[in-house]
Amino acid sequence: MPSTTNIRRALAAGLGSAALLAIAAGPARASDHLDTPSVIADPRADIGDIFAWTSPDHRHLNLVMAIVGHGFSKDLAYVFHVDSGARFGKTAATTTISCRFAGQDIDCQAGGDTVHGDASRPEGLVSARRRFRVFAGLRDDPFFNNVKGTREAYDFAAAALKAGAPLDEAGCPAFDRATSAGILDRWRHTRGGPAQNLLAGWTPASLVISIDLPAVSQGGKLLAVWGETVGPKGRIDRMGRPLTGNALLATLEPEAVSDALKEAYNHATPATSDGFIPEIEKTLGLYDAFDGDCGNAMIADRSAGASRYLNLAILLADDRLWIDSAATRCTTLFAVELAALAGRRDLAGDCGGRTPNYDAVDVYRSLLAAGGLTGVDDGVDHDDHVHSDTVFPFLAAPDGAAYPSRKEP
Repeated sequence: MPSTTNIRRALAAGLGSAALLAIAAGPARASDHLDTPSVIADPRADIGDIFAWTSPDHRHLNLVMAIVGHGFSKDLAYVFHVDSGARFGKTAATTTISCRFAGQDIDCQAGGDTVHGDASRPEGLVSARRRFRVFAGLRDDPFFNNVKGTREAYDFAAAALKAGAPLDEAGCPAFDRATSAGILDRWRHTRGGPAQNLLAGWTPASLVISIDLPAVSQGGKLLAVWGETVGPKGRIDRMGRPLTGNALLATLEPEAVSDALKEAYNHATPATSDGFIPEIEKTLGLYDAFDGDCGNAMIADRSAGASRYLNLAILLADDRLWIDSAATRCTTLFAVELAALAGRRDLAGDCGGRTPNYDAVDVYRSLLAAGGLTGVDDGVDHDDHVHSDTVFPFLAAPDGAAYPSRKEP
């Protein structure tokens, strides 16, 4: 299992240009792992990933917060926010689920219901009013990503930019067919060979909650989820969708600028993130170029000139993970957004959200680069462990895990 220091070194390894150093500090990292100096200083405050989806029986919302550190801090609150509304983009009610730790014991509160005790066994603990179940302990990280291949793809793109690839009015580089093919090919390999998952075997501290849907859907069937870690001085990290905070802020700026902007982003909330829209627009132009076709990113407006990516930037700045709790299946990241904004009627019955088994990296980047669910493939299509979207606590146990006998009162 790689140490935090070794992952940090691998992800920050030197690239071919100052611009690509900044890019590697963003999308070349894992979903949201090690994204700012604050969380590098204490990985127990670092949200690596948020997962949220509904159960097949339409009774529960399942939530996972994977913490990069291998434990939880007694000085932090680990919080899920679940906003609910009747239609996409408009929420009318919020349920907050907040958990704190004292040694092995957890204390969680959600809508007037509480749970307290040792939640480290796989079955977890059930709350006093039986509205939710919680698990907290080490599990295998379900996020998978070919970090080194991604870095090589960006390095190749940087060389093309340095050689003079022109930018259009919206900031999209005009990569020729050979350059685009070279970028996508490098993305599918690791050092020219089969793609490798850098996070194989990683075991984050995982907070897992399964809560009754009526407890979180007072405002309507559409749910918008984000999570945060909060210390004595306020918010330290936050996350909703995969990659947004890590991939879209100050991508072409020096690391000091990028770090400052990401710290500011983490201190904001989805409701106060409009100030990041111009910066996200800049980065979307770079992503849109990777397939060699500027203007075909998700909901990009080819007729809007320099504002081509404004609508997409607005969508991504509000970094909440949307779930349709009335849907009959959960198969596709961005399903709710695509059904509402891109006319994808085939996704209208999909809950969207993010289960532990989504290939979130490929879908996210494909939508930004090519406007579809495919187009960018990092060559890693599944995790090294098998996870469940139906059996609590959903994430696979670490290799060699053993659980002590339950403590008697």
